[in-house]
Amino acid sequence: MLDANIKTQLKAYLERVTQPIEIVASLDDGEKSREMQELLKDVAEQSNLITLIERRDDDERKPSFSVGPRGGEARVRFAGLPMGHEFTSLILALLQSAGYPPKVEADVIEQIKALEGEFDFETYISLSCHNCPDVVQALNLLAILNPNIRHTMIDGALFQDEVEKRQIMAVPTVYLNGQEFGAGRMELGEILAKIDTGAAAREAKKLSAKAPFDVLIVGGGPAGAAAAIYAARKGIRTGIVAERFGGQVMDTLAIENFISVKETEGPKLVMALEEHVKQYEVDVMNLQRAARLVPGSADGGTLAEVQLENGAALQAKTVIVATGARWREMNVPGEQEFRGKGVAYCPHCDGPLFKGKRVAVIGGGNSGVEAAIDLAGIVGHVTLLEFADELRADAVLQKKLYSLSNVKVVKSAQTTEVTGADKVNGLVYKDRASGEPHRIELEGVFVQIGLLPNTDFLKGTVELSRFGEIVVDAKGQTSVPGVFAAGDCTTVPYKQIIIAMGEGSKAALSAFDHLIRSSAPA
Repeated sequence: MLDANIKTQLKAYLERVTQPIEIVASLDDGEKSREMQELLKDVAEQSNLITLIERRDDDERKPSFSVGPRGGEARVRFAGLPMGHEFTSLILALLQSAGYPPKVEADVIEQIKALEGEFDFETYISLSCHNCPDVVQALNLLAILNPNIRHTMIDGALFQDEVEKRQIMAVPTVYLNGQEFGAGRMELGEILAKIDTGAAAREAKKLSAKAPFDVLIVGGGPAGAAAAIYAARKGIRTGIVAERFGGQVMDTLAIENFISVKETEGPKLVMALEEHVKQYEVDVMNLQRAARLVPGSADGGTLAEVQLENGAALQAKTVIVATGARWREMNVPGEQEFRGKGVAYCPHCDGPLFKGKRVAVIGGGNSGVEAAIDLAGIVGHVTLLEFADELRADAVLQKKLYSLSNVKVVKSAQTTEVTGADKVNGLVYKDRASGEPHRIELEGVFVQIGLLPNTDFLKGTVELSRFGEIVVDAKGQTSVPGVFAAGDCTTVPYKQIIIAMGEGSKAALSAFDHLIRSSAPA
């Protein structure tokens, strides 16, 4: 099952095991059980502290296996072969079950150990899913640290009957005590916040007690991270409050237009951003959503206040809003399931990955037509679908679009479903005039029906455009003195990672300049 190179690496990892571990396999006579048996034998052979026990008469899913301390209760189970992205989850489960310390803050470990109640988690995954391991590893850690928690990873491809019965359309999907708990990427902190009912109040109290910041950045994407680094390098008290550090970049698979880096992935870039931010004295407050901005007084006598949804309030002399934007979605079956597996939202970023293939662009406005024109030079064929009777793009763009031989335009088309297996293989739309359904075979769907800036909490506070974007000047200043903005939530054109970083840096320099001038004697 494991080649010699992987066995050598695994043996090196398992040298950190200092306490006996039991792997208890539940098997039948099927081919997958034989593969699991082979895998677990390979694993057990790499350490004399690992014991493999096989059972065939129990009531557990087959094939599956549990991992736990010898003689103790095993609360972590893998239903399916944890290969591909999930092999790391297996290694961590082995190490942590043996007492190897996790890379988690001490107060988080204490919070996990203090959880009361019974929690039985099940996570349906795909072995090709790059978001699934984060969820699996977080829930495994909960189960290892707290005797009231159990977790089972379930390979949806292997247990199709369960997937169909529960109508699971995307991975990862998590169930808690038999009820759906959540879907998509979730970090440890997000999971804890949902099951620890008193956590929000404790966190709010702790946040509200913080001293005022010189610069408080709302948003932890590329713009927010760049702003934090530039501000902290000035030696001023800097904080970041973010709903999710990394923002939309966390959901981006391939990045090939970040200058000086030929190719990378979103999660990898976010990890690098986080490491860079942590090189400075930046107070990062993650998993916190802004609810309201209360501007300070123009003379600086009253500080600005950012109120959070958990009830906390943070004060600052200046504020930089970098909350980004989210793609407007179609909300049709298959869109979420195949997000990152053929369903894409950025032609600049993901277009080159579809070289020579057939794709569809949803949306006939400027962004949709521009996307179709760009993609036509890369892919084999583009079908542009517009809901309305006519395209809404500028005439010059339409003229260029219709001049392209590998583009087909379909108007009055309502997309009803994205189809596929492991990845997108087609799209279904309805002719709005006749009601007749049509299916297109293709490999990619680019959704271009607009962006929604994350600025709802600012309505009535700063000037917003008719699209909800924050109106900024050349220095990133908003309509409110001392409040700056950067990135995809602003009126700055072209929503790109590298542009957001530049705008974030500019906003930090502008905020610093504002601090100097507002504190200077008359």
